[in-house]
Amino acid sequence: MKQQIERLSPHQNGKVFAVLMAVGSLVFFVPFFVITFASAPEAARLPFWLFLVLPVFYLVIGYAMVAISCWLYNRLFPIIGGIEYTSRTDASA
Repeated sequence: MKQQIERLSPHQNGKVFAVLMAVGSLVFFVPFFVITFASAPEAARLPFWLFLVLPVFYLVIGYAMVAISCWLYNRLFPIIGGIEYTSRTDASA
């Protein structure tokens, strides 16, 4: 059975993606932080506050971009249709 997604919730999808972006960014920022502070000379080190701000920046930008994308999808759905997928129900269950 073909179905279309009629509406995407901007706030809910934005929240979920923002948290995933912030947590996912830690995979890169924590090792980078450790390597930088362990090996770089004092004058070449990035400021400590930058390592605190970047995951928050990822969170904010991730939320905004997904919320805008969902809003745009919701506005264009009546014109171009939605994301279409095929599903099937299991008759034995």
